[in-house]
Amino acid sequence: MKIYHGSLEIVEKPEIRIPNRTLDYGYGFYTTTSYEQAFSWVRRKLDKIHNKGFINIYDFDENNIKNLKVLNFEQPTEEWVDFVMKNRTQKEFIHDYDLVFGPVANDRVYAAFALFEGGLIDKQMLISELKAYKLVDQYLFHTIKALQSICFVEAKEVYYDESDNQSK
Repeated sequence: MKIYHGSLEIVEKPEIRIPNRTLDYGYGFYTTTSYEQAFSWVRRKLDKIHNKGFINIYDFDENNIKNLKVLNFEQPTEEWVDFVMKNRTQKEFIHDYDLVFGPVANDRVYAAFALFEGGLIDKQMLISELKAYKLVDQYLFHTIKALQSICFVEAKEVYYDESDNQSK
């Protein structure tokens, strides 16, 4: 299966990265099966100084999943909400999964999460709202063992476009 990673650099050898902010599924190496999502991720990082980025393309050997501890969210569920919230709000939270995949909590999703966090909607209403969205997926390779399941294929260049309606 092809998976994609949007970045300012070519990433031939993916590695586990610990970011300076909290993310949906914790630290590691994030990818998606959506070329458009990877394109969107890299375009958000581009500006006049960093005017070129890359969509890194990998082959993911799904046969290796049987050797990994995997957490799979096929759609937004209570468990998914709880897991994303723990990763985003509890800095000390660390899970022991090799691979986690499921929906991306994008900007629209974050707005719904903010309503939930603020007590304006309950968890069931949040899940109902999220199920109405067309959500793309994300794959978190959380361990070196999981990273051994992917192989770099190529990188496609993406350039900054001043006409983008991005707020920088």
